[in-house]
Amino acid sequence: MTAPHIVWLRRDLRLADQPAFHAAAEAGPVIPVYVLDDDAAGDHAIGGAARWWLHHSLESLGADLAKHRSRIVLRRGDAATEIAKIAEETGAASVHAVRHYEPWWRKAEDALAKDVDLALYDGNYLMPPGAVTTGSGDPYKIYTPFSKAMLDEMPPRDPLPAPQTIHGPDEWPDSDDLADWDLLPTKPDWAGGMRDFWHVGESAAHDRLAEWEDMVADYDDSRNLPSRDGSSRLSPHLHWGEISPAQVWHALQGRRGRGWATFGKELIWRDFSQNVIAQFPDYPKESYRDYDERVLWRNPDAGHLIAEDLACWQKGMTGYPIVDAGMRQLWQTGWMHNRVRMIAASFLVKHLLIDWRHGERWYWDCLVDADYGNNGVNWQWISGTGVDSNMFSRIMAPLTQSEKFDAADYIREYVPELADFDDETIHDPPDDRRGDYPVKMIGHKEARERALAAYRKARK
Repeated sequence: MTAPHIVWLRRDLRLADQPAFHAAAEAGPVIPVYVLDDDAAGDHAIGGAARWWLHHSLESLGADLAKHRSRIVLRRGDAATEIAKIAEETGAASVHAVRHYEPWWRKAEDALAKDVDLALYDGNYLMPPGAVTTGSGDPYKIYTPFSKAMLDEMPPRDPLPAPQTIHGPDEWPDSDDLADWDLLPTKPDWAGGMRDFWHVGESAAHDRLAEWEDMVADYDDSRNLPSRDGSSRLSPHLHWGEISPAQVWHALQGRRGRGWATFGKELIWRDFSQNVIAQFPDYPKESYRDYDERVLWRNPDAGHLIAEDLACWQKGMTGYPIVDAGMRQLWQTGWMHNRVRMIAASFLVKHLLIDWRHGERWYWDCLVDADYGNNGVNWQWISGTGVDSNMFSRIMAPLTQSEKFDAADYIREYVPELADFDDETIHDPPDDRRGDYPVKMIGHKEARERALAAYRKARK
């Protein structure tokens, strides 16, 4: 009997350009394994919307493996322990896995390597974190020089083909049933909007890339227009590893114009985020800059009125149409247009002066593409607390942003109470014509002055 090789799956749910699958398939029989480990990540266990995506992504990959007469073994519990158990049960020769950089996965990799022959591969990013360094050999902390250094190294490696043959073991280990994990919401079923908005899986990821290839030329302008939505919508496919950034880069790199150049830099931003959490593992939880945060933030845990402000933001009831449209899109689809993500995040930390970590947690639970590195880095950028961040004193004006980026149709779609307003009025309807739609929680001028005063105080 030939000893099998385990492929430990996490956020790498694909067959093509999956180096762990490629190596294992060449070595012998393959046992693909996914372990649902909710404890290791602590308060960053997979959020509700992401669990919905995970169910369908595992289902899709399982169907692709079935074409090779293979399957996914599902287990629940401590990942390192469960993988080691399966290795012992099956007499596996080795475990192959794509390297991950979230602190809980790095800890699990270290623990597993003590019990099995663990082979780790890079495949979720354009280049491994730490591969590009400053002239003195230190990791970059600032995006702009990091991006320039990365561009000097592009293109990334050539993508690997999907294995033509995947041999199974002589005997399969026991597996959970995916439906028993209850990843899908039922009471109530709040995922209807996500089902309408998304197609999940490796094939869907490549279909979306093919659709978007003809749109990328306009991306530099269209990415800022939520009503037009020139976004790639590849982010959840990239997050879950249904497609690799190397595949995307090679598919689009021949395109001319600023659109591709801009999008390429956003792929590089994914790498930058991983470089940040590789240096600062708790970055999505701890501010980098040394402000007096007790002075800077209004704490929702300290009073019901502040908690109500947070709830209004979460529900899309702030009275600022562009903010509310974004927050409702997030709830309905598990995703938010990138320009609006920034506007809504800025509103929470600057207009409401609520700690960015409350926003990070809400996005984490509501986004299908919730990523530990990206989410934390983006929130610290907008809050002015990060290693590389926007200045706190730069406060986005939601009403100006809404009009500038022509968000009228976007607002009509997600804030139907305002659907009858014309393009000029819908961004800031008069208070006496709003009907059931709320008036603004706080005026922009008042919020700006309050935020700047808190910032000056917090710096002392």
